[in-house]
Amino acid sequence: MAITSTLSADGTLLTIYIQGRFDFSSHQDFRGSYERLEKAPERYRVDLQETTYLDSSALGMLLLLRDHAGGDRANIEIRNCSPDVRKILTISNFEQLFDIQ
Repeated sequence: MAITSTLSADGTLLTIYIQGRFDFSSHQDFRGSYERLEKAPERYRVDLQETTYLDSSALGMLLLLRDHAGGDRANIEIRNCSPDVRKILTISNFEQLFDIQ
């Protein structure tokens, strides 16, 4: 499991990349990726291209990010989901909370 993040040059978009398993062991790194910023970006992107597994704690972490980013006003994209990960997000009705592609 590895979590990395990049902030766009203008500071408006934070992209978080998750490799391998996205589970409770990712908690500290995932929160740190967005909480350590001095200024909150306007938009967030979670790239799951290299994510092989996602469990309920990962869903909780995505909800924490949503709360941190402004709740109902949050602008969060979830990108590059594998079919299995997409299925979990769909079953959990996360399509109503996030922009998933």
